[in-house]
Amino acid sequence: MRLVESRLTLWVCYILLGIFAFLALFPIVLLVLNSLKPAAQIVQNPLGLPQPIRWQNFANAWNHAKFSQTFINSLIVSGTTIALVCTTSSLTAYVIARRKIKSWKIFTFYLLATTTAPIQLYIFPLYFGFAKLGLINNIFGVALIYTALYSPFAVMLLRTYFLAVPKELEEAAIVDGATHWQVFWRVMLPIVSPGILTVALIIGLNSWNEFLIATTFLQKQENMTAVIAFFLLSGQYSSDWGEIMAAALIIVVPVVTLFVFMQRRFIEGMAGGSVKG
Repeated sequence: MRLVESRLTLWVCYILLGIFAFLALFPIVLLVLNSLKPAAQIVQNPLGLPQPIRWQNFANAWNHAKFSQTFINSLIVSGTTIALVCTTSSLTAYVIARRKIKSWKIFTFYLLATTTAPIQLYIFPLYFGFAKLGLINNIFGVALIYTALYSPFAVMLLRTYFLAVPKELEEAAIVDGATHWQVFWRVMLPIVSPGILTVALIIGLNSWNEFLIATTFLQKQENMTAVIAFFLLSGQYSSDWGEIMAAALIIVVPVVTLFVFMQRRFIEGMAGGSVKG
C-alpha cells in the first residue's frame, strides 16, 4: 500500500513538474518560432512553424538596434555594477557579521526599507542631482545608481554567509599572526565565494535587464544599453514583429546561457545563504 502511494506521489510530482516546465518554456519556444517569421505570418498564425525560415530578421535586428555598440554598453554597466557591489557589500557584510554594532536594528531597518522602496520615489531628485554633476549620459554614473540600488540586498545576503563561518577559523588565523585584512582576504572570502558568485549573478541579471533608470539617464544613442535599443525598435505606427522577436532572442540568449552554466553554483549559493540569518 505504501509502495503504491509513493509511486502515485512520484507520478503527481512528475506531472506537476511537467506542467510547470511547459509553462516556463512555452514563451521561449514561441519567441524562437516567431523570430524566424515575417511580420505578416506572425499576425496570421503566431503558433505555426515558420515557412520559410527568415534568418534576415536577426541581421536586421542587429543592425537597426546597433547591438555591436549597445551590447558593449550593457556589458560595461553590468560589469562595473557587479564589481562595485561585490567589493563594497562583502566588506560591509563582513564588518556587520563579525562586529557588535549597537545600532544594528536601525541599520537592518534601513537596509530593508531601501530594498523594498521603489525607485520611482527618488528617481526625479536623483536625476536633477546627476544633471547638476554632469553625469547624465554617463555609463559609469548609471552603474553607481545600480550599486546603490542593489547593495542593500547584497549586504543582507552576504551577511548570512559570514555568520555561517565558524569564528574559530578567524580566531585561529589571528593567533597565527594574520591581520584583519588578511583574515578577510585569505580566509573569509574563499569560504563565502559561493555567496559572492550568487550575488554577482543576481546583480548582473538585474542590471542587464533594467530599463527605467537606463532610459532615464542614458539618452544619447551612443550610450544606450541593449534593452533601450530593443525598446526603440517598436515604431509608433508600425512594427516589424519578426525583427522585434529576433532582437528579444538576441538579448535573452546570453542571459539564459550564463544562468544554465551557473545554475548549480547559484542553487548552492542560495541554499548556503539560508543556513543562518
